[in-house]
Amino acid sequence: MALKDVSVLLVEDDPVFRRVVASFLDSRGAMVTEADDGVQGLDWFRRQNFDVVLADLSMPNLGGLDMLREMYRLDPAMPAIVISGNHVMADVVEALRIGASDYLVKPVPDLYIIEQSIRQSLGNQLQQGTDIQGLDELSMVELEENLKLLEQNTEAAKHIQKELFPASHVDYPQARIDYSLYKNDGISAFFIDSTMADADHLVFYMAHFHPEDNRAAFASVLLRSFVNHKLKAFRNGVSRAVIEPYNMLSYLNERIVKSGLEITVDIVYITVELKHFRASIAQAGHGLRCYLRNDKGLTPLALPDALQLGLLDWGKPSSQFRSLLPGESLCIATSDPAHKDMLLKNNFDGLVCSDAVIAGGYVQVSF
Repeated sequence: MALKDVSVLLVEDDPVFRRVVASFLDSRGAMVTEADDGVQGLDWFRRQNFDVVLADLSMPNLGGLDMLREMYRLDPAMPAIVISGNHVMADVVEALRIGASDYLVKPVPDLYIIEQSIRQSLGNQLQQGTDIQGLDELSMVELEENLKLLEQNTEAAKHIQKELFPASHVDYPQARIDYSLYKNDGISAFFIDSTMADADHLVFYMAHFHPEDNRAAFASVLLRSFVNHKLKAFRNGVSRAVIEPYNMLSYLNERIVKSGLEITVDIVYITVELKHFRASIAQAGHGLRCYLRNDKGLTPLALPDALQLGLLDWGKPSSQFRSLLPGESLCIATSDPAHKDMLLKNNFDGLVCSDAVIAGGYVQVSF
């Protein structure tokens, strides 16, 4: 069977929808345990091991977000898929932030979408023998519903995107991330993020979305979600793509093309192996540049332009490996001279709305 012996904890307070989903997953070979609220779901989670959790966000007694926070405290590697039926995208963003690997929107138009999401969350373990076409495709219905919401409500889009941005300074055990991004209106067309993939690998990236409209808010959510997929797969030992920038950009291009969002993305994606301070760098598109910084200033790395992500005829990213010397930092910046000047002056203010500075900015990792 397609999901043979996959153990699923289904937490859903709507008894009709819960029974429909449970019956479908059972027919696909999964072993389903049902819970009707967060309290019962957490009780099952403490007593039994599951391969994946499928949870509604809006439930009585204990909501989905609070339940997931406790589950991730108990098992940080647990794959979880959330279901949102109230179109509160801020809750979806928070679920992705705390570790959820995917989300679905009610009403789910095709139950096979749930199966696809389970497969993606579990990584390559279920890839053999799949009978589903378009395994990585996202639901066009959920995209259209959320895009419509964000296009009509700039304030909602602004709030959602703001929630995704990290603090202006993030300290890791052997590294520090600092950044400034400037926007001239409600939505930033630029996005940055960083994470420790494991104790030895730091990942950080900067992206620029085209067109520069409300879709950039939803594109930020998608990009974070796509990276989370591979981060989970790496931590579960089934894929190394998240620490391999060349392969990661190839994966991101495929997902962005299939999303139907009709965006293109400039991106610089960097992994630093912290034992030997060896950096792997990949770039797609133009307008963003990677720099080596030392006491002499900024030196651009020789990464030629490559096609933006999101193109059907996309080729491959440009890439480079670099061993860092003591006192050297890595930076990603837009091409405006004012941004580089502020970077050299160590002006790190996080996400800033300003009409006095051209949109864009920079991010730096120092060791």
